Amino acid sequence: MRIGIDARLVYYHQAGIGQYILRLTQALAQIDHVDQFILFKSRKDKTLIVDHPRFKLDQLWTPSHHRFERWALSLELAPFALDVLHSPDFIPPARTRCPSVITMHDLAFLLYPRFLTRDSARYYGQVDVAARQADHIIAVSESTKRDTVRLLGVPPQKITVIHEAAHPLFTPLTDDETLARIRVHYRLPSDFVLFVSTIEPRKNLPTLLRAFRRLRDNYKSQTLLAIAGRRGWLSEEVDGVIADLKLDNAVRFLGGVPNEELVYLYNAARLFVLPSFYEGFGLPPLEAMACGTPVIVSNVSSLPEVVGDAGLLVHPEDVEGLTVAMWRALTDEDLRRELREKGFKRARTFSWQRAARETLDVYRKVARG
Repeated sequence: MRIGIDARLVYYHQAGIGQYILRLTQALAQIDHVDQFILFKSRKDKTLIVDHPRFKLDQLWTPSHHRFERWALSLELAPFALDVLHSPDFIPPARTRCPSVITMHDLAFLLYPRFLTRDSARYYGQVDVAARQADHIIAVSESTKRDTVRLLGVPPQKITVIHEAAHPLFTPLTDDETLARIRVHYRLPSDFVLFVSTIEPRKNLPTLLRAFRRLRDNYKSQTLLAIAGRRGWLSEEVDGVIADLKLDNAVRFLGGVPNEELVYLYNAARLFVLPSFYEGFGLPPLEAMACGTPVIVSNVSSLPEVVGDAGLLVHPEDVEGLTVAMWRALTDEDLRRELREKGFKRARTFSWQRAARETLDVYRKVARG
């Protein structure tokens, strides 16, 4: 087969879907010894996504998330004789000369429209057309599949669930000297709680901040909250909550952190917390578990599916419940050991090689018609 993969988002956004593209294509290069791949990159992208003779790189002029993106892509991709086209960002060209596969990461923009800017709402409003047009849909979780069936009316047989996985880089570390350097670099104490994600409304940081305020007031905890992630849309509320709660000296914004340093942050953290209102999959808690860090997540969307019984689950609006869960996970050593062991075991059940094999099966099924 001759398989095309739209990899433009690797340049525009290294988190989330960009990481999905990188990990999936690298795993495909490891397991597929027959097919030919064309990775379509942004013309500005200098990243060597995959260094393999069966993977060719071609540059596209069409920018990601442009208002005329679907029609411009149709023109640019027309000359390529592909057997299958995979659009990991779920918006495919308006017209294709080959079968198409899209990946549905989440439908937060339909469930929580108040969390969108006007431009984002206009772009993601194309999802129903994309879902109808695609020959097959990959959903990254059973939760996302259920939402796609319920909200878009897609037949269940048109959707295959293929879980993501943590990068092999995320593993327990014993390099105390480097861990100490990372703490100094980011101005972190030996005792801190870690949040990793883009800062945007559905990540529910205000609830975490309110629970963190109670943790310090009611339990006299001196731990610090470290927030690793770039600012996304509508993130201004977080700054207002920090000011209102007088948490300026207890919260550290680390910005976007490369994986090579993030693995040390996971290992150095006492606890990882992600109280999102909604996640299509939720890689950060899986990465934290792979590093042996206890995790607390929301009990909604895909997070229970990913974490299982290896973490503590709390309703995303339960401030008191989150406060108590953090205190337990920070102070109960028996619980910490249990979460650490279960986390290791749970993280090992997810694999990019398996994801690549299952994705390749989808390609072949779609190409056969």
